[in-house]
Amino acid sequence: MDQSLPAPHGVDAAHDVHRLAAEQHYPAQALYVVATPIGNRADITLRALHVLALADTVACEDTRHTAQLLRGYGLQRPLLAVHEHNEASAAHEVVQRLLSGQRVAYVSDAGTPGISDPGARLCAAVQAAGLRCIPVPGASSVTALLSVAGLGDGAVTVAGFLPPKGQARAQALQRWLALPTAVLLLEAPHRIERLADELRPLGARRVTVGRELTKQFEEIATLPCAELGAWLLDRPERLRGEFALVLHGPVTVGGHAGPELDAEARRVLALLLQELPAARAARLAAAITGAPRDALYAAAHTPAPPA
Repeated sequence: MDQSLPAPHGVDAAHDVHRLAAEQHYPAQALYVVATPIGNRADITLRALHVLALADTVACEDTRHTAQLLRGYGLQRPLLAVHEHNEASAAHEVVQRLLSGQRVAYVSDAGTPGISDPGARLCAAVQAAGLRCIPVPGASSVTALLSVAGLGDGAVTVAGFLPPKGQARAQALQRWLALPTAVLLLEAPHRIERLADELRPLGARRVTVGRELTKQFEEIATLPCAELGAWLLDRPERLRGEFALVLHGPVTVGGHAGPELDAEARRVLALLLQELPAARAARLAAAITGAPRDALYAAAHTPAPPA
């Protein structure tokens, strides 16, 4: 089946990009923070193409990657490496170029710079020098996953990447999980199974996982935290690729975060937990007492309130 579509009537990106983007002023002596695609190269914006073509220098996380990206759009610009290992020193060079009258665009390897990517210290240095940082918005795994997670009006905390290991990781995860909001996490493929194990005790609390967003083998699923590990292992390819996850807000019963159960429901649950895994114990306790299964599952992993 041919899935190709005709170009929108009256808009030819190759000819109209300058006309469409030039409606805004692009001052010199400004850093343009430009979002680039996170997978599908068609997700570049017309304004991003205009700014990249206009820039005197393109500062970037990886010069080889960015050179290839620009060639794909028919562009070739002077490049300057600005990444997590040299961001502080390279920021000084960017400021000097801006003071000389240049326009500098900054791109990370994919997505929106400064959001779990290098760029924040660069922007801080530019602003400290009294110069402008101008956002050129576009693709982001954060906004892409949030747009389909179905959170409604709930608040979201963007945690990004956890520390890779040790006590720092455990403490960070504990801090984020204690919040009453949804939490957005990013994770590398070689740590995704570990994250699934760390989220398993949350039981019925829902998580939306996005794998390889915007790419050919993109997958998005919403499921209980207890089932995330099994979902990953169901297909070998699911352990590959980049991950974004939205941990939905805590289970709410009666308008309050966390389980709110009467003494009888807790007594039945405690008895069942002596013999059964949490999921089965919660299911049976719900059938016996009529209490909400999600709240029972959450209570199985939550200390009982003091008498």
